[in-house]
Amino acid sequence: MEPLFISSAPDTLNISLISSLYSYLLHLVFRLPHRTRDAVRVVVTEGSAAVLPASLKPHKNIERDVFDWKKVGQGDETQHEVFLYDASPQYINGRSGQSPQFKGRVSHFPGELKHGTASILIRNSKVSDSGNYTCYFPRLQPPLMFYVELVVGASPEPYIRTLNATEDWTLLQCEVRGAFPEPLLQWKDSSRNILNAEEAQVSETGGKYNVALQTTVTKTGHYHCVVTQETINHVSAAQTFTHISGASPEPYIRTLNATEDWTLLQCEVRGAFPEPLLQWKDSSRNILNAEEAQVSETGGKYNVALQTTVTKTGHYHCVVTQETINHVSAAQTFTHVSDKVCEDSSTKVAIAVNVSLVVGVLTVIAVLAVLVYLKRMEIRHNKGSRLQENGSVPSGQQLMPGNV
Repeated sequence: MEPLFISSAPDTLNISLISSLYSYLLHLVFRLPHRTRDAVRVVVTEGSAAVLPASLKPHKNIERDVFDWKKVGQGDETQHEVFLYDASPQYINGRSGQSPQFKGRVSHFPGELKHGTASILIRNSKVSDSGNYTCYFPRLQPPLMFYVELVVGASPEPYIRTLNATEDWTLLQCEVRGAFPEPLLQWKDSSRNILNAEEAQVSETGGKYNVALQTTVTKTGHYHCVVTQETINHVSAAQTFTHISGASPEPYIRTLNATEDWTLLQCEVRGAFPEPLLQWKDSSRNILNAEEAQVSETGGKYNVALQTTVTKTGHYHCVVTQETINHVSAAQTFTHVSDKVCEDSSTKVAIAVNVSLVVGVLTVIAVLAVLVYLKRMEIRHNKGSRLQENGSVPSGQQLMPGNV
């Protein structure tokens, strides 16, 4: 095998090729635009004016310079001419090549050119203007590129309508049409709690979004549809009041059992929705003790019975409350509880009192009779003693009571 010899003498052709390649690479390096910083975001509402900023730092007079504004198309492949300044000729002075989308709507700030300001103004902004823009200074060394992101928001007000309703629920829909960027819709109750909802229905037309969101509510109250467009810091809302009638049959009362001492009452509600709360109250509206409510459900509606035992004559009320639909109803009954036990006690007391009175009177009479008798005996005795002393009574003659 013969040895491989490498010539140490430089080849003139190879040196020339390397030199040319090196020069071309240097040219590319120095011609690449220098990126100033990350894109500046500009957010405006549709129909307003948008200023896309570009300013040299330090300030430099660019009245005799060139700068070119372009909008980046889909996939960064298409470039739309927005505004070209070349010393004096601009698109607004009859220069051709400007994208039809921007004709008659774009201008610069001539008085600010000497301060290095190449900003432009887009009047009557449209949602379709949203996107990424570049401002290129090709004659600067190195060339300079500014990047701007424009977001033109469309924020129409949401509106609410009722799609369907029964006595138990209402189907509400919130809708926003022609919005950009795509909005987030949420249903909230009066306490600002987020409600469960169906999946949002989203469609796009001409770069704008139509969004609808439905929810089913079962309580009377105020409901809010909140629309958020986070990228443009915009929030709007609509409100509606919904009344859920519910199923609210009247309660009825019946007597299940009664004795001379108590009465067992039952209040019953059948076919109610939402589930009602039953309470027994007396005529002073005091809540009475009651048995545990008997609850059953049939076809999504509730049957509820509540029993109480009363021991006093009076009016009693069964109050039915359905708090979630703000409904209250009541029924009333009058119950007579026999007073026989009380009457027997009163009679016994009265008899005892009467007997005591009679005994007392008889005792007083007896005492008086004894006193009178003793008094008379004392008088007779005293009279007999005086006669004997005076000799009025013959010796041996006995003093008789009839002679006194």
